[in-house]
Amino acid sequence: MTLARLTSLALRPARVLLLPVAAALALGLAGCKDSPKPEPVTAPKAAAQAVSVETLAAEGKGFSVGSTMAARTVYVFFDPQCPHCAALWVAAKPLKSQARFVWMPVSLINPTSTTQGATLLAAADPVMAMDQHEASMAAKQGGIMAKGDVEAQKAQVMANTALMNRYGFGSVPVIIGKHATTGELVVKEGALPTPALANALGLQVPAGN
Repeated sequence: MTLARLTSLALRPARVLLLPVAAALALGLAGCKDSPKPEPVTAPKAAAQAVSVETLAAEGKGFSVGSTMAARTVYVFFDPQCPHCAALWVAAKPLKSQARFVWMPVSLINPTSTTQGATLLAAADPVMAMDQHEASMAAKQGGIMAKGDVEAQKAQVMANTALMNRYGFGSVPVIIGKHATTGELVVKEGALPTPALANALGLQVPAGN
């Protein structure tokens, strides 16, 4: 067998491995997920609770972006450590004149998520704090730091996480609201650009987007 033939055979497995690697990378772009855990051999899990905006309004703990008098309210489960949530934060801003977005922090990625979510809830101006947090994350500086006692807010973050788990969601961000025209429930997992987010919620796509 010639040297060229041996070289060709040696390189062939490396090319085959590129497809599963590319597929894995593509799947990782949809949203931020918790670490996979082995499922114990137990009785089947109960069905996830039906998503309800009324329950979110009554039990969810978050901060609002947009007018509190807005006729439409959109709820967002997000993790402060999640880059996809950061992308949605930016995409939702142009729509704040049409709907009030309630951002509910959860702890899905790591323990820092809990502390940072609690710090955002405790902030005097949560919207400014979120902007500062995302700027810090983008600069790879770690995000917002806790100031003072945020234990009560940590409990609120964990309550949000439990609520999210009751609905069976395994990744963030999660967008929940009612369509502005039809009134139908809208549930979207993963970040969306501004035009797609507006269309999903029945809102007007802002000029320039």
